[in-house]
Amino acid sequence: ASCIQHRLVVRDASSLQILQLYTCLDQIQHIEWSSDSLFILCAMYKRGVVQVWSLEQPDWHCKIDEGSAGLVASCWSPDGRHILNTTEFHLRITVWSLCTKSVSYIKYPKACQQGVAFTKDGRYMAVAERRDCKDFISIFVCSNWQLLRHFDTETQDLFGIEWAPNGCVLAAWDTCLEYKVLLYSLDGRLLSSYCAYEWPLGVKSIAWSPSSQFLAIGSFDEKVRILNHVTWKKITELDHPATITSKKTIVYKEVEKSPTVDTERLSFPPTRALASSLFSTQSKYDISQVPVSLQYIKPVADRANPKVGVGMLAFSADNCFLATKNDNIPNAVWIWDIRRLKLSVVLEQLCTIQNFQWDPCQPRLAVCTGSSRVYLWSPAGCIVVQVPGEGDFQITSLSWHSSGDSMLLLSKDHFCVCYLEREEV
Repeated sequence: ASCIQHRLVVRDASSLQILQLYTCLDQIQHIEWSSDSLFILCAMYKRGVVQVWSLEQPDWHCKIDEGSAGLVASCWSPDGRHILNTTEFHLRITVWSLCTKSVSYIKYPKACQQGVAFTKDGRYMAVAERRDCKDFISIFVCSNWQLLRHFDTETQDLFGIEWAPNGCVLAAWDTCLEYKVLLYSLDGRLLSSYCAYEWPLGVKSIAWSPSSQFLAIGSFDEKVRILNHVTWKKITELDHPATITSKKTIVYKEVEKSPTVDTERLSFPPTRALASSLFSTQSKYDISQVPVSLQYIKPVADRANPKVGVGMLAFSADNCFLATKNDNIPNAVWIWDIRRLKLSVVLEQLCTIQNFQWDPCQPRLAVCTGSSRVYLWSPAGCIVVQVPGEGDFQITSLSWHSSGDSMLLLSKDHFCVCYLEREEV
Protein backbone atom coordinates (compact mmCIF):
# COMPACT_ATOMS: atom_id res chain seq x y z
CA ALA A 1 0.00 0.00 0.00
CA SER A 2 1.15 3.54 -0.71
CA CYS A 3 -0.37 6.98 -0.27
CA ILE A 4 -0.30 10.02 -2.53
CA GLN A 5 -1.60 13.00 -0.54
CA HIS A 6 -5.21 11.98 0.27
CA ARG A 7 -5.32 8.83 -1.91
CA LEU A 8 -4.50 5.30 -0.78
CA VAL A 9 -3.34 2.86 -3.45
CA VAL A 10 -3.27 -0.91 -2.77
CA ARG A 11 -1.19 -2.99 -5.20
CA ASP A 12 -0.46 -6.66 -5.74
CA ALA A 13 3.00 -7.33 -4.24
CA SER A 14 4.11 -9.61 -7.10
CA SER A 15 2.84 -7.67 -10.13
CA LEU A 16 2.35 -4.12 -8.68
CA GLN A 17 -1.09 -4.10 -10.33
CA ILE A 18 -3.53 -1.71 -8.61
CA LEU A 19 -6.16 -3.68 -6.67
CA GLN A 20 -7.98 -0.92 -4.77
CA LEU A 21 -8.02 2.86 -4.71
CA TYR A 22 -9.40 4.72 -1.69
CA THR A 23 -9.91 8.44 -1.13
CA CYS A 24 -9.41 9.78 2.40
CA LEU A 25 -10.68 13.00 3.98
CA ASP A 26 -7.29 14.72 4.14
CA GLN A 27 -3.59 14.23 3.45
CA ILE A 28 -2.42 10.91 4.88
CA GLN A 29 0.47 11.03 7.36
CA HIS A 30 0.65 7.35 8.36
CA ILE A 31 -0.55 4.01 6.96
CA GLU A 32 -0.37 0.59 8.60
CA TRP A 33 -1.65 -2.91 7.75
CA SER A 34 -3.49 -5.04 10.29
CA SER A 35 -1.70 -8.25 11.27
CA ASP A 36 -3.93 -10.39 9.00
CA SER A 37 -3.72 -7.91 6.07
CA LEU A 38 -7.52 -7.59 5.90
CA PHE A 39 -7.66 -3.95 7.01
CA ILE A 40 -5.51 -0.90 6.47
CA LEU A 41 -5.33 2.16 8.72
CA CYS A 42 -4.83 5.70 7.44
CA ALA A 43 -4.04 8.38 10.02
CA MET A 44 -4.51 12.09 9.33
CA TYR A 45 -2.85 13.70 12.36
CA LYS A 46 -3.57 17.30 11.33
CA ARG A 47 -7.30 16.59 11.27
CA GLY A 48 -7.27 14.19 14.26
CA VAL A 49 -8.97 11.48 12.20
CA VAL A 50 -8.24 7.82 11.44
CA GLN A 51 -9.92 6.00 8.55
CA VAL A 52 -9.91 2.22 8.21
CA TRP A 53 -10.53 0.36 4.94
CA SER A 54 -11.39 -3.29 4.34
CA LEU A 55 -9.77 -5.26 1.52
CA GLU A 56 -12.49 -7.94 1.52
CA GLN A 57 -15.39 -5.46 1.56
CA PRO A 58 -14.37 -2.30 -0.33
CA ASP A 59 -17.69 -0.62 0.50
CA TRP A 60 -17.13 -0.98 4.26
CA HIS A 61 -15.18 1.74 5.98
CA CYS A 62 -14.62 3.14 9.45
CA LYS A 63 -13.89 6.67 10.63
CA ILE A 64 -12.51 7.50 14.08
CA ASP A 65 -12.49 11.17 15.08
CA GLU A 66 -10.59 12.15 18.22
CA GLY A 67 -12.12 15.65 18.10
CA SER A 68 -10.54 18.37 20.20
CA ALA A 69 -8.21 15.87 21.91
CA GLY A 70 -6.14 15.73 18.73
CA LEU A 71 -3.98 12.89 17.46
CA VAL A 72 -0.18 12.34 17.44
CA ALA A 73 0.12 8.56 16.90
CA SER A 74 -2.00 5.63 15.75
CA CYS A 75 -1.28 1.90 15.51
CA TRP A 76 -2.93 -1.54 15.37
CA SER A 77 -3.09 -3.98 18.23
CA PRO A 78 -1.66 -7.43 17.37
CA ASP A 79 -5.12 -8.96 16.83
CA GLY A 80 -5.84 -6.53 14.00
CA ARG A 81 -9.23 -5.57 15.42
CA HIS A 82 -8.32 -2.76 17.82
CA ILE A 83 -6.74 0.64 17.10
CA LEU A 84 -4.68 2.56 19.63
CA ASN A 85 -4.74 6.35 19.24
CA THR A 86 -2.49 8.64 21.27
CA THR A 87 -3.95 12.11 21.81
CA GLU A 88 -2.05 15.39 21.74
CA PHE A 89 0.25 16.15 24.70
CA HIS A 90 0.09 12.38 25.46
CA LEU A 91 -2.93 12.88 27.70
CA ARG A 92 -4.25 9.37 27.03
CA ILE A 93 -4.29 6.36 24.70
CA THR A 94 -7.73 5.50 23.34
CA VAL A 95 -8.36 1.86 22.37
CA TRP A 96 -11.10 1.52 19.73
CA SER A 97 -12.65 -1.88 18.96
CA LEU A 98 -13.76 -2.54 15.37
CA CYS A 99 -15.83 -5.57 16.49
CA THR A 100 -17.83 -4.27 19.46
CA LYS A 101 -17.38 -0.50 18.82
CA SER A 102 -16.35 -0.18 22.47
CA VAL A 103 -13.76 2.31 23.73
CA SER A 104 -11.12 1.95 26.46
CA TYR A 105 -8.82 4.63 27.86
CA ILE A 106 -5.26 4.41 29.19
CA LYS A 107 -4.16 7.52 31.10
CA TYR A 108 -0.76 9.18 31.49
CA PRO A 109 1.18 7.56 28.60
CA LYS A 110 4.72 8.90 28.47
CA ALA A 111 6.06 10.82 25.48
CA CYS A 112 9.28 8.88 24.83
CA GLN A 113 11.05 7.12 22.00
CA GLN A 114 9.27 3.78 22.47
CA GLY A 115 6.48 4.02 25.01
CA VAL A 116 4.21 1.13 23.88
CA ALA A 117 5.40 -2.45 23.36
CA PHE A 118 3.50 -5.67 22.53
CA THR A 119 4.70 -9.21 23.14
CA LYS A 120 5.37 -11.19 19.96
CA ASP A 121 2.39 -13.49 20.58
CA GLY A 122 0.13 -10.45 21.00
CA ARG A 123 -1.12 -11.41 24.47
CA TYR A 124 0.30 -8.52 26.52
CA MET A 125 1.01 -4.83 26.09
CA ALA A 126 3.38 -2.70 28.15
CA VAL A 127 2.90 1.08 28.38
CA ALA A 128 5.42 3.58 29.79
CA GLU A 129 3.68 6.13 32.01
CA ARG A 130 4.65 9.39 33.74
CA ARG A 131 2.70 10.68 36.72
CA ASP A 132 3.66 12.76 39.75
CA CYS A 133 7.15 13.27 38.23
CA LYS A 134 7.87 9.51 38.39
CA ASP A 135 8.08 6.76 35.75
CA PHE A 136 5.78 3.74 35.78
CA ILE A 137 5.05 0.74 33.56
CA SER A 138 1.60 -0.78 33.17
CA ILE A 139 1.08 -4.23 31.64
CA PHE A 140 -2.31 -4.95 30.05
CA VAL A 141 -3.95 -8.14 28.78
CA CYS A 142 -4.75 -7.47 25.12
CA SER A 143 -7.81 -9.76 25.00
CA ASN A 144 -9.89 -7.52 27.31
CA TRP A 145 -7.53 -4.55 28.02
CA GLN A 146 -7.56 -5.25 31.73
CA LEU A 147 -4.63 -4.04 33.85
CA LEU A 148 -2.39 -6.97 34.82
CA ARG A 149 0.47 -5.18 36.63
CA HIS A 150 1.41 -1.60 37.48
CA PHE A 151 4.82 -0.77 38.97
CA ASP A 152 7.26 2.11 39.22
CA THR A 153 10.69 1.98 37.57
CA GLU A 154 14.05 3.03 38.98
CA THR A 155 14.66 5.54 36.17
CA GLN A 156 15.29 9.26 36.08
CA ASP A 157 13.61 9.68 32.69
CA LEU A 158 12.40 6.44 31.08
CA PHE A 159 13.31 6.48 27.38
CA GLY A 160 12.00 3.22 25.96
CA ILE A 161 10.68 -0.30 26.59
CA GLU A 162 10.92 -3.49 24.55
CA TRP A 163 9.80 -7.09 25.14
CA ALA A 164 12.08 -10.07 24.55
CA PRO A 165 10.76 -12.15 21.60
CA ASN A 166 9.64 -14.92 23.99
CA GLY A 167 7.50 -12.40 25.92
CA CYS A 168 8.99 -13.29 29.32
CA VAL A 169 11.24 -10.27 29.96
CA LEU A 170 10.70 -6.54 29.43
CA ALA A 171 13.73 -4.28 28.94
CA ALA A 172 13.44 -0.62 29.99
CA TRP A 173 16.22 1.91 29.57
CA ASP A 174 16.87 5.39 30.89
CA THR A 175 17.65 8.63 29.08
CA CYS A 176 21.14 8.97 27.61
CA LEU A 177 22.14 11.17 30.56
CA GLU A 178 22.14 8.15 32.87
CA TYR A 179 23.35 4.68 31.87
CA LYS A 180 20.73 2.23 33.16
CA VAL A 181 19.01 -0.81 31.64
CA LEU A 182 16.35 -2.52 33.75
CA LEU A 183 14.92 -6.01 33.11
CA TYR A 184 11.47 -6.90 34.45
CA SER A 185 9.50 -10.13 34.50
CA LEU A 186 5.89 -10.35 33.32
CA ASP A 187 4.63 -9.92 36.89
CA GLY A 188 6.65 -6.71 37.41
CA ARG A 189 9.60 -8.12 39.39
CA LEU A 190 12.96 -6.46 38.76
CA LEU A 191 15.21 -9.26 37.49
CA SER A 192 18.35 -7.22 36.98
CA SER A 193 19.75 -3.72 36.57
CA TYR A 194 22.76 -3.04 34.34
CA CYS A 195 25.03 0.01 34.35
CA ALA A 196 28.28 0.01 32.34
CA TYR A 197 29.60 3.40 33.49
CA GLU A 198 28.31 6.51 35.24
CA TRP A 199 29.05 9.99 33.98
CA PRO A 200 29.32 10.10 30.14
CA LEU A 201 26.33 9.73 27.80
CA GLY A 202 24.80 6.27 28.13
CA VAL A 203 22.48 3.98 26.12
CA LYS A 204 21.80 4.85 22.48
CA SER A 205 20.13 1.69 21.10
CA ILE A 206 19.19 -1.85 22.16
CA ALA A 207 18.23 -5.05 20.31
CA TRP A 208 17.05 -8.49 21.46
CA SER A 209 18.30 -11.58 19.67
CA PRO A 210 15.48 -13.64 18.04
CA SER A 211 16.10 -16.47 20.53
CA SER A 212 15.83 -14.04 23.51
CA GLN A 213 19.23 -15.34 24.73
CA PHE A 214 21.09 -12.05 24.21
CA LEU A 215 20.40 -8.37 24.74
CA ALA A 216 22.73 -6.08 22.77
CA ILE A 217 23.17 -2.53 24.11
CA GLY A 218 24.68 0.13 21.87
CA SER A 219 26.28 3.00 23.81
CA PHE A 220 27.62 6.48 23.20
CA ASP A 221 31.14 5.25 24.01
CA GLU A 222 31.20 3.45 20.60
CA LYS A 223 30.82 -0.03 22.12
CA VAL A 224 28.18 -2.76 22.11
CA ARG A 225 27.71 -4.77 25.29
CA ILE A 226 25.93 -8.13 25.15
CA LEU A 227 24.07 -9.48 28.19
CA ASN A 228 23.11 -13.15 28.58
CA HIS A 229 19.61 -14.32 29.56
CA VAL A 230 20.70 -16.55 32.46
CA THR A 231 22.47 -14.14 34.81
CA TRP A 232 21.86 -10.87 32.88
CA LYS A 233 25.57 -10.15 33.16
CA LYS A 234 27.81 -8.86 30.39
CA ILE A 235 29.45 -11.62 28.37
CA THR A 236 31.43 -9.42 25.96
CA GLU A 237 32.17 -5.91 24.72
CA LEU A 238 32.35 -5.22 20.99
CA ASP A 239 34.65 -2.30 20.05
CA HIS A 240 34.41 -0.22 16.87
CA PRO A 241 37.97 1.05 16.28
CA ALA A 242 38.83 3.32 13.34
CA THR A 243 41.59 0.91 12.25
CA ILE A 244 40.94 -2.77 11.50
CA THR A 245 44.05 -4.83 12.28
CA SER A 246 42.82 -8.44 12.67
CA LYS A 247 43.63 -10.69 9.71
CA LYS A 248 40.55 -12.78 10.53
CA THR A 249 38.28 -9.83 9.61
CA ILE A 250 37.27 -9.40 5.96
CA VAL A 251 36.96 -5.76 4.89
CA TYR A 252 34.86 -5.19 1.75
CA LYS A 253 35.53 -1.73 0.29
CA GLU A 254 33.14 -0.19 -2.23
CA VAL A 255 34.99 1.32 -5.20
CA GLU A 256 33.55 3.16 -8.19
CA LYS A 257 34.65 2.37 -11.71
CA SER A 258 33.91 4.03 -15.03
CA PRO A 259 32.02 1.76 -17.43
CA THR A 260 33.91 0.41 -20.43
CA VAL A 261 31.93 0.78 -23.65
CA ASP A 262 32.90 -0.88 -26.91
CA THR A 263 33.38 1.98 -29.41
CA GLU A 264 32.27 -0.23 -32.30
CA ARG A 265 28.82 -0.52 -30.70
CA LEU A 266 28.36 3.23 -30.46
CA SER A 267 25.54 4.65 -32.53
CA PHE A 268 24.38 8.23 -32.72
CA PRO A 269 22.04 9.10 -31.33
CA PRO A 270 22.79 6.31 -28.80
CA THR A 271 19.97 4.17 -27.45
CA ARG A 272 18.60 5.02 -24.02
CA ALA A 273 20.14 1.92 -22.40
CA LEU A 274 23.54 2.64 -23.93
CA ALA A 275 23.39 6.31 -22.95
CA SER A 276 22.65 5.45 -19.33
CA SER A 277 25.59 3.03 -19.24
CA LEU A 278 27.88 5.61 -20.82
CA PHE A 279 27.34 8.35 -18.25
CA SER A 280 26.64 6.39 -15.03
CA THR A 281 29.43 5.16 -12.80
CA GLN A 282 29.28 1.62 -11.50
CA SER A 283 30.55 0.27 -8.22
CA LYS A 284 31.83 -3.04 -6.92
CA TYR A 285 33.46 -4.46 -3.80
CA ASP A 286 37.19 -5.01 -3.37
CA ILE A 287 38.69 -6.92 -0.46
CA SER A 288 41.09 -4.62 1.41
CA GLN A 289 44.31 -5.81 2.97
CA VAL A 290 44.56 -5.17 6.71
CA PRO A 291 45.36 -2.92 8.45
CA VAL A 292 42.53 -0.72 7.10
CA SER A 293 41.84 2.82 8.32
CA LEU A 294 38.15 3.78 8.19
CA GLN A 295 36.84 7.31 7.81
CA TYR A 296 36.38 8.63 11.37
CA ILE A 297 34.36 11.80 12.04
CA LYS A 298 34.95 13.70 15.25
CA PRO A 299 31.58 14.89 16.65
CA VAL A 300 30.80 18.55 17.25
CA ALA A 301 30.80 18.81 21.04
CA ASP A 302 28.64 21.92 21.44
CA ARG A 303 25.60 20.68 19.48
CA ALA A 304 22.64 18.57 20.54
CA ASN A 305 22.32 14.93 19.40
CA PRO A 306 25.99 14.43 18.53
CA LYS A 307 26.82 11.89 15.82
CA VAL A 308 28.61 9.57 18.19
CA GLY A 309 28.09 6.02 19.43
CA VAL A 310 26.32 2.89 18.18
CA GLY A 311 22.96 4.02 16.85
CA MET A 312 21.87 0.98 14.82
CA LEU A 313 21.75 -2.69 15.88
CA ALA A 314 20.13 -5.74 14.27
CA PHE A 315 20.40 -9.52 14.81
CA SER A 316 20.04 -11.92 11.88
CA ALA A 317 16.99 -14.22 11.87
CA ASP A 318 19.10 -17.32 12.62
CA ASN A 319 20.70 -15.64 15.66
CA CYS A 320 24.22 -16.10 14.21
CA PHE A 321 25.13 -12.52 13.24
CA LEU A 322 24.80 -9.00 14.61
CA ALA A 323 25.03 -5.93 12.35
CA THR A 324 25.98 -2.57 13.89
CA LYS A 325 26.72 0.99 12.83
CA ASN A 326 28.94 3.36 14.80
CA ASP A 327 27.84 6.95 14.05
CA ASN A 328 31.46 8.15 14.37
CA ILE A 329 32.30 5.96 11.36
CA PRO A 330 29.17 6.61 9.28
CA ASN A 331 30.27 4.77 6.12
CA ALA A 332 30.81 1.33 7.67
CA VAL A 333 28.63 -1.63 8.66
CA TRP A 334 30.11 -4.04 11.19
CA ILE A 335 28.99 -7.69 11.07
CA TRP A 336 29.80 -9.79 14.14
CA ASP A 337 29.78 -13.58 14.41
CA ILE A 338 27.73 -14.22 17.57
CA ARG A 339 28.82 -17.88 17.80
CA ARG A 340 32.46 -16.80 18.25
CA LEU A 341 31.74 -13.26 19.54
CA LYS A 342 34.24 -11.92 17.02
CA LEU A 343 34.17 -9.33 14.26
CA SER A 344 33.63 -11.20 10.99
CA VAL A 345 33.12 -8.58 8.25
CA VAL A 346 33.25 -4.81 7.76
CA LEU A 347 31.52 -3.20 4.77
CA GLU A 348 33.16 0.12 3.92
CA GLN A 349 30.82 2.19 1.73
CA LEU A 350 31.41 5.38 -0.27
CA CYS A 351 28.40 7.15 1.31
CA THR A 352 26.80 7.32 4.76
CA ILE A 353 24.78 4.27 5.82
CA GLN A 354 21.09 5.23 5.80
CA ASN A 355 19.54 1.89 6.75
CA PHE A 356 20.16 -1.84 6.89
CA GLN A 357 17.87 -4.81 7.48
CA TRP A 358 18.26 -8.59 7.66
CA ASP A 359 16.38 -11.01 5.42
CA PRO A 360 13.68 -12.56 7.70
CA CYS A 361 14.42 -16.08 6.39
CA GLN A 362 18.20 -16.38 6.03
CA PRO A 363 21.43 -14.58 7.05
CA ARG A 364 21.42 -11.97 4.29
CA LEU A 365 21.84 -8.26 5.01
CA ALA A 366 20.56 -5.47 2.74
CA VAL A 367 22.16 -2.01 3.07
CA CYS A 368 21.28 1.36 1.49
CA THR A 369 23.34 4.57 1.50
CA GLY A 370 21.15 7.19 -0.18
CA SER A 371 22.42 6.19 -3.64
CA SER A 372 20.63 4.26 -6.38
CA ARG A 373 22.29 1.00 -5.31
CA VAL A 374 21.41 -1.79 -2.89
CA TYR A 375 24.20 -3.72 -1.18
CA LEU A 376 23.68 -7.35 -0.17
CA TRP A 377 25.91 -9.38 2.15
CA SER A 378 25.69 -13.05 3.07
CA PRO A 379 28.32 -15.48 4.39
CA ALA A 380 28.96 -16.38 0.73
CA GLY A 381 30.06 -12.83 -0.14
CA CYS A 382 29.00 -9.31 -1.15
CA ILE A 383 27.30 -7.85 -4.24
CA VAL A 384 26.23 -4.40 -5.43
CA VAL A 385 22.86 -4.13 -7.20
CA GLN A 386 22.19 -1.08 -9.37
CA VAL A 387 18.49 -0.18 -9.35
CA PRO A 388 17.44 0.40 -12.97
CA GLY A 389 15.37 3.46 -13.77
CA GLU A 390 15.43 6.97 -15.11
CA GLY A 391 16.49 9.89 -12.96
CA ASP A 392 18.22 9.84 -9.62
CA PHE A 393 16.53 7.25 -7.35
CA GLN A 394 18.13 7.81 -3.92
CA ILE A 395 17.30 4.88 -1.63
CA THR A 396 16.92 6.09 1.95
CA SER A 397 15.04 3.13 3.45
CA LEU A 398 14.25 -0.50 2.69
CA SER A 399 11.97 -3.25 3.97
CA TRP A 400 12.03 -7.01 3.33
CA HIS A 401 8.94 -9.01 2.40
CA SER A 402 8.16 -11.62 5.06
CA SER A 403 9.01 -14.39 2.57
CA GLY A 404 12.47 -12.94 1.84
CA ASP A 405 11.74 -13.09 -1.91
CA SER A 406 11.51 -9.33 -2.42
CA MET A 407 12.17 -6.01 -0.74
CA LEU A 408 10.68 -2.54 -0.91
CA LEU A 409 13.07 0.32 -1.68
CA LEU A 410 12.03 3.85 -0.70
CA SER A 411 13.29 7.25 -1.76
CA LYS A 412 11.90 10.63 -0.75
CA ASP A 413 8.94 10.49 -3.15
CA HIS A 414 9.26 7.19 -5.07
CA PHE A 415 9.37 3.48 -4.33
CA CYS A 416 10.25 0.34 -6.22
CA VAL A 417 10.17 -3.39 -5.48
CA CYS A 418 13.29 -5.52 -5.86
CA TYR A 419 12.62 -9.22 -6.54
CA LEU A 420 15.24 -11.83 -5.65
CA GLU A 421 15.41 -15.28 -7.18
CA ARG A 422 15.69 -18.17 -4.75
CA GLU A 423 18.03 -21.06 -5.48
CA GLU A 424 16.29 -24.36 -6.16
CA VAL A 425 17.26 -26.88 -3.48
